[in-house]
Amino acid sequence: MSIDVHQHLWTHAFVEALRARTAPPYLDGWTLILDGEPPYEVDPADHDPATRETGDLALVSLSSPLGIESLPPEDAWPLIDAYHDGALGLPAPFGAWAATCHREPDPERLAKDLDRGFAGLQIPATAEPLDDLLDVLVERDLPLFVHPGPAADAGDGRPSWWPAVVPYVQQMHAAWYHFHTVVRPRHPRLRVCFALLAGLAPLHSERLLARGGAGRGLVDPGFFVETSSYGPRAIDAIVRELGVDVVVNGSDAPYATAPDPGLGSAAAHAIRVTNPRRLLGRKENRT
Repeated sequence: MSIDVHQHLWTHAFVEALRARTAPPYLDGWTLILDGEPPYEVDPADHDPATRETGDLALVSLSSPLGIESLPPEDAWPLIDAYHDGALGLPAPFGAWAATCHREPDPERLAKDLDRGFAGLQIPATAEPLDDLLDVLVERDLPLFVHPGPAADAGDGRPSWWPAVVPYVQQMHAAWYHFHTVVRPRHPRLRVCFALLAGLAPLHSERLLARGGAGRGLVDPGFFVETSSYGPRAIDAIVRELGVDVVVNGSDAPYATAPDPGLGSAAAHAIRVTNPRRLLGRKENRT
């Protein structure tokens, strides 16, 4: 079973919830308005499940750069609920990550949402990973997906690629080290997947050692990195640092496609099948 752990698909319910708003984030027709970014023209065809390449399982997630999770509860929950209802209504082979409001965390509400059938919880890298929410995941043996959050002040005459290449990467880099130093000691059984190869943060281990850090050569088997928007060179470098067992397939569709790892059939099977199943807590079927 080939698994893609990172896709985005806006259902009708979610689109209508965004259109009902008059303050960012909102949709004006198909024009997305965000704080700190230029208007973005959404292509409706990008969010048609009938045309999406999925493999055997594709996990969709709330678009955290929209900033929904950090809104006040009265603004956040209608959007999150619309996303949840739409995502759970998608046909096979889609699954979904749950989302939650971080302005006023509600562990009981998260537990009820997860029990509806979500694969785990996604949080923006800009959010503080709160113990009460992480405890809910550990109790259910479900993973966490850390995704870039809002790119503040990313407009300002900068090119359209700026948010994805600069602030998103910086956020993931910071999240990787925060989880290792602060979160892991408190949650030793939590499985975490970091989007976009954790901003290539693992490749900075030599600098970490030079500045008084430790741990190079010690790989946390519960901290996974997914491959979206990178290709063979970056994936190869990450595998050399972390090994292949913690690398999982992610595309970030419709904004990118899943890369070919370029490391041979055994590594491709590990990245697309074996490792994602372990992240999700599923046993691999063998014939």
